[in-house]
Amino acid sequence: MACAAIILGPRLAKSLPEIGNRPEYQLRTTDIQVTEIPQWVPRDLVAQVAPQAGIKPTRSVLDERLTSDLANAFRQHPWVEKVIKVSKSVPARVEIDLVYRRPVAMVEVSTGLLPVDGTGVLLPPTAFSTADAQRYPLITQPKSSPSGAVGTSWGDPQVIAAARLAAVLLPHWQDFRLTAIEIPAGIDGRAPLAELVFQLQTQGGSRIVWGRAPGVIYPLELSADQKIGRLEECLTRFGGFDQPDGPYEIDIRHFQEITRVRLTATREHRPKL
Repeated sequence: MACAAIILGPRLAKSLPEIGNRPEYQLRTTDIQVTEIPQWVPRDLVAQVAPQAGIKPTRSVLDERLTSDLANAFRQHPWVEKVIKVSKSVPARVEIDLVYRRPVAMVEVSTGLLPVDGTGVLLPPTAFSTADAQRYPLITQPKSSPSGAVGTSWGDPQVIAAARLAAVLLPHWQDFRLTAIEIPAGIDGRAPLAELVFQLQTQGGSRIVWGRAPGVIYPLELSADQKIGRLEECLTRFGGFDQPDGPYEIDIRHFQEITRVRLTATREHRPKL
């Protein structure tokens, strides 16, 4: 009898369906839950990624490589900045904790506008309508095109620095009635970032000399928060950057004062605020 069991056992095991093939172990796209998707990320994100993880249309939740394959597939999507955790359970279900990339600016190139996040990563441009694009800071005068595909860094330190500045200004962009962040012309693309002095354009045509990008160390350079405070001071005192007789050039870089001069006036007269 024992001998029969030894002989028949393997054959019997092969004849039985594998447990992973049972319905409660079969993972479908609809069984994958991710961190709440923000409005700028496509709603069908999971459907886009699932086939790359081998879910065509199902995959056993008992597969030992399932969580790592899902993590790698989501990590490669251009809208995903980081995969924090992938966990699975039975009946078949997967929960994925994601950090999404957030658009902060549109970079003006010859072919149109290209979105970037706060680290200068190129984002999918097809995700934005014209109205969507107008809600974001516009970065003008880049000296380069993206060096890679969507989901990778633009590759130009000047554009990356401008994107960092856009991330700081984005919460204030509409209230300040700004239109563009200018990468200064005439500065070599390989020049140190300490030489890069950004200017902001307002809706009324005024020009604000912002200075260096956040994170760039320079003697007596104000912090980004201090500069935003200076801009708020201008709005409080004058009701707008272009009031009463603008447009103006407004320089907020100096440690002790703000200077403001009409763009149509001589630059010899710079009234202090």
